[in-house]
Amino acid sequence: MLVSIATKAERPKWLRAPAPTGANYNDLKALVDRLRLHTVCESAACPNVGECWNQRAATFMMLGNVCTRRCGFCAVQKGAPLPVDYDEPNRVAEAVATLGLNFAVITSVNRDDREDGGAEIFAMVIRAIRARMPGCGVEVLVPDFQGSHAAVETVMEAAPDVFNHNTETVPRLYRQVRLGARYERSLDVLAHAKKLAPGTPTKSGVMLGLGERNDEVIDVMRDLRAHSVDILTLGQYLRPSPKHLPIVRYVPPEEFDEFKRLGYEIGFAHVESGPLVRSSYHASNAAAS
Repeated sequence: MLVSIATKAERPKWLRAPAPTGANYNDLKALVDRLRLHTVCESAACPNVGECWNQRAATFMMLGNVCTRRCGFCAVQKGAPLPVDYDEPNRVAEAVATLGLNFAVITSVNRDDREDGGAEIFAMVIRAIRARMPGCGVEVLVPDFQGSHAAVETVMEAAPDVFNHNTETVPRLYRQVRLGARYERSLDVLAHAKKLAPGTPTKSGVMLGLGERNDEVIDVMRDLRAHSVDILTLGQYLRPSPKHLPIVRYVPPEEFDEFKRLGYEIGFAHVESGPLVRSSYHASNAAAS
């Protein structure tokens, strides 16, 4: 049974992630540094970096590590964007080949300075990975491209295996949480990708603990399914620094379990729901659903 939101609370003891240590972690860190790559794992201070990197899994972040938006939840650096590095897709493909990945997740910062929002770089990296590792699946986690259908088409022409765009929160909280974004625009981006390639799974994620009500979360889940989204991720918002939005509450594991049950009832093909779940968490498992 889902309960109503609670008041602010201290971080619970059950919300713990493995420390970022180990041989595989160190090897992947050295590889990322050598190839001058960025990962959302580091730039966004993901709590699962220890677990995922020790499993030789990382989410590569394209187009630099400076974002043109100032979302209240995100740890990625904000400011004037870096010049586009057109060799970056080749270096990501080299990292994927070196790691021997059978599934790669690619994302980027928002690049509102570019007419296509960086869509051409997504297409380039998909093709570069396929050239180096023909059997490797590729999931792209894209920004909203300011609603550009042409940008979505550029990405989809490269045939990603999963098209992911996060709604992040409920519509009522967009002005605080996703400055510069619009809920309806995000739904439209997901719907357009599905229209272009009906057989390609689409995916979206929502953070909990920012002050949303549970009925609002369920409404978002229903909206996503109404726009033919196949895969859903739900996770706990964790405040990167005192400058970011506060945590209104910690959602207990049993509520995440109930959201997962409801997600399957609503019709999602795969649901990842838990306090430490992030958009690319167990991404290859979701893609295989």
